[in-house]
Amino acid sequence: MDDTHQPLPASRQPLVQRTLSEWGTLIRLGAPILVAQLAQMANGAIDTVMAGHASAEDLAAVGIGSSLWMPLFLFFMGLLGALQPIISGYRGAGDNHRIMPATWQGLYIAAVGAVLMMVALANVRPILAMLELESTTAGITQGYLDAFIWGVPALFLIVALRGLTDGLGHTKVIMVFSLLGTLCNLPLNYIFIYGKLGLPAMGGVGCGWATAIANGIAALALVIYLNRSAAYRRFHLLASRCRPDGAQIRYILAIGVPIGFTIFVEASIFSVIALFLAPLGPVVVAGHQIALNVTSLMFMVPLSLGMALTLRVSFLVGARAPDTARLISRSSLLLAGAIALVFASGLWLGSGLIAQLYTSDPEVQAVTIALLLWAALFQIVDVIQVTCISALRGYKDTRIPMLIMLFSFWGVSLPLGYVLTFTDWLVPAMGAAGFWIGLTAGLTSASVLLMSRLFLFTPEQADDQPATVTGASASA
Repeated sequence: MDDTHQPLPASRQPLVQRTLSEWGTLIRLGAPILVAQLAQMANGAIDTVMAGHASAEDLAAVGIGSSLWMPLFLFFMGLLGALQPIISGYRGAGDNHRIMPATWQGLYIAAVGAVLMMVALANVRPILAMLELESTTAGITQGYLDAFIWGVPALFLIVALRGLTDGLGHTKVIMVFSLLGTLCNLPLNYIFIYGKLGLPAMGGVGCGWATAIANGIAALALVIYLNRSAAYRRFHLLASRCRPDGAQIRYILAIGVPIGFTIFVEASIFSVIALFLAPLGPVVVAGHQIALNVTSLMFMVPLSLGMALTLRVSFLVGARAPDTARLISRSSLLLAGAIALVFASGLWLGSGLIAQLYTSDPEVQAVTIALLLWAALFQIVDVIQVTCISALRGYKDTRIPMLIMLFSFWGVSLPLGYVLTFTDWLVPAMGAAGFWIGLTAGLTSASVLLMSRLFLFTPEQADDQPATVTGASASA
């Protein structure tokens, strides 16, 4: 039996025992998700290190190319992320006949999204011209993206099928195939970037080809597994193909677009802050990037826990167990809070050691240490907001949380951070620390508003599939 669909704790059990049982389910679900997330981050690290050894131009080109495709991908990844709670909810309700029709509608959405992303990335020359890049770097960036786009369909296929595997509680599946992609990416990078096995050295362009092929291998292996595995034999991925269903596609988009937009807003705020900090000089930018990298790595733990929470809550809602859904969605704040306090303490007490691990430059170390102290506070509220928003996604409540995040980041974090960083309006200009205070204030706002939404939101009113879509799905 998969972890998402563990038997519901008996209501007669003591509250503490029920809570610990649910926490155990979250950890078993979230651990493979964490490994998958780290494997995906490792791909970026591998690309950066190996392109950097080719030349500075190749490193810059790969970095710029990644910054162009990543926001688009994050939006579509969030959009397709609606499949996890939808399919998990069907599984909880015992409506297994709806699972494959929903999966195929997700695949159709993924196909359209892949085409849109490929067209966008194939026409970035005007953007590269606006950036006024040196001609060599601009050429490598375009070549990297021209190669990378051939792996976009495979990447979107994996994301869509993750809705099926995660929705059924089999989070180890994507973990395995994420690791496969990473293991393929490393030797392929070596071959294409440096020109091995008789191939010419392609530098950063080769990095694009390696990523595309690695994505293709992982996607093909995943499809073969899903069609041959005993666990998925009854779902018949290829044999269960159905026509596009407009009503169900609209339903998926109604849940998924706010998720995608929320992720895009959160990712874009950090890019904008980095651009604002650029005039303060390389030392400040370097310290900021180190602090951001450290917090991003730590964030993978609560993010993975949050993704597991979405799966579990949606399953419980589908299983008509609102009391247990309410218990896990609220008690998980205690678990996430404990994790946040551990991480915050580590940042506060170990800031000097962390800075030394990243750089030997004393000026950069000083900036990094100062920012990590603020990052410790940032970590606490960040963990709370991702836990709340993940629980709400399990209830398929995505539109109001999107507006909350939009207000918190662009209405609080950015303007407050700008004022504290560059002006003397409130206090003497604080430099980069001002933006970290702004981020902390914005995430505090998000945490309070999302927690209020979670505690006031009535689980019995959780959005389920409309009757018009239910009928369509059942007949598909």
